Amino acid sequence: QVLRQFVRHESETVGSLVLERSMNRVQLLGRVGQDPIMRQVEGKNPVTIFSLATNEMWRTGESEVNQGGDISQKTTWHRISVFRPGLRDVTYQYVKKGSRIYVEGKIDYGEYTDKNNVRRQATTIIADNVIFLSEGGVREKV
Repeated sequence: QVLRQFVRHESETVGSLVLERSMNRVQLLGRVGQDPIMRQVEGKNPVTIFSLATNEMWRTGESEVNQGGDISQKTTWHRISVFRPGLRDVTYQYVKKGSRIYVEGKIDYGEYTDKNNVRRQATTIIADNVIFLSEGGVREKV
């Protein structure tokens, strides 16, 4: 029912402005590439940042029916940022390199200036949900 509201074309008119519903949603399932770091820019809230690898596999050469050919794989790396206070802290504390996790969020395209004063583009997933599926990485005794 809720999804139907997003998909259905519903418009509301406010003055001369037409508001339409839209969606920016990302779901990723993969392994963490490095232990998370927490950064804080002066005057802004802290953020936990880590990378997540997703893999895509396919068979090349012979047809899939005969199970012949070579298996190819492509790994895509995603930059994940967690701003929500409770989730940010739990993610920083418990996510480790090699952990298998599920991330939900939205995609954000931004720009920044690097240390050499060159403008760069960055694609980031802003996480609003992180589900821990396995420890996977180095285990620490608590």
